[in-house]
Amino acid sequence: MPFVKTDIVIRGDKQAIYDVIKDMVSYPKFMKNLVSVEVLEQHGDTDVTHWVSEVDGRKIVWTEKDFFYPAEHRITYSQTEGDLKKMEGAWEMDDVPGGVKVSLSVDFEFGIPMIAGLLNPILVRKVKENSSAMLEAVKSQIEKV
Repeated sequence: MPFVKTDIVIRGDKQAIYDVIKDMVSYPKFMKNLVSVEVLEQHGDTDVTHWVSEVDGRKIVWTEKDFFYPAEHRITYSQTEGDLKKMEGAWEMDDVPGGVKVSLSVDFEFGIPMIAGLLNPILVRKVKENSSAMLEAVKSQIEKV
């Protein structure tokens, strides 16, 4: 199962960064590959969201359960249904010299073992590119670059 972890240093306040990241329904306004994010359920620090993304002209759709840990400035997520067999990961933050290191991890499984060997390297590259684009978009929202 491929695992991708990407990070970026953002000059800003942890809480301000966390507020941008937890507002997932706003992502399509500043993340180019996202078509829509809709909140289906909310229960305290947990919600269920439905995502539609477009990567290289292909629509990718999934529903995930998101777990918010505001005191830790951390969010974890796990796909409940969708185009991949498995997708889960986390947004995490750590104070570092020069700002806050924001990490996005994605652990995923395509679901077709016979072609996984061929597709996994391509998918890892695409997930890494998409994760980096998401982090850059958050950075631009905070730093107003």
